[in-house]
Formats: sequence, structure tokens, C-alpha cells
Amino acid sequence: MTSFFRGIEDLFVNYLFAPYDFFRLMENWWASNAVNWLFFIIGSVAFVYWMLELKKYNDNGEEDKSITSHSYL
Repeated sequence: MTSFFRGIEDLFVNYLFAPYDFFRLMENWWASNAVNWLFFIIGSVAFVYWMLELKKYNDNGEEDKSITSHSYL
């Protein structure tokens, strides 16, 4: 099992997180955090989209607003 977990470590440290080593060595804070800003923007857009979809369903009256959500309650 030890070799299995070391294999997972090798995969993440040497391959999947390798691009982050480039950002860590940069001197510019903004360029170093470009990935974080990208994830923040994607998350913000997804949040706004989801809230607009919820509002659309709420305005159409398609949402079940009964007191109990399940029959056994």
C-alpha cells in the first residue's frame, strides 16, 4: 500500500501540480495568482447564472413551496 500512496503523491507533485511551480517562482503577484483569479471569475459567473435560473423558476411558479417536502413528514 505504501507504493500505491507514493504513486499518487508522484502523480500530483510531479505532473498535475507542475505548472504551479512556474507561478511560484514568478516575482509578480498578479501573474502568480492568475489561476486563482480565473477560478474566482468562473465561480462568480456560475453563481450569477444559477441565481438567475432560480429566479426564473420562482417567477414562473414552478417551485413546490409546500410545508412538508416529503409525504412521511
